[in-house]
Amino acid sequence: MPRYVVERTFKDGLSIPVTAQGEKVCNTIIANNTDAGATWLQSFVSKDHKKTYCIYDGPNENAIRQSAERNGIPVDSIVEVSVLDPFFYH
Repeated sequence: MPRYVVERTFKDGLSIPVTAQGEKVCNTIIANNTDAGATWLQSFVSKDHKKTYCIYDGPNENAIRQSAERNGIPVDSIVEVSVLDPFFYH
């Protein structure tokens, strides 16, 4: 399955609390992604919480865009990537 990096900008910053409410938000996102055929693997958040770089698996870029639309979250860019593991060479 292809892997993608999704860059997003949150004008007012992203805040998902580490609480039951935050868990509910994440579970809703996961469910919406599944419906679109996308799997959210991991996200990296900038220090100011205005940018995220999310790692997704999905059948195509359209599935990633559909999941973002269902979740009401922005997409600046989507880039298909492959994994380069530096420990592979050891």
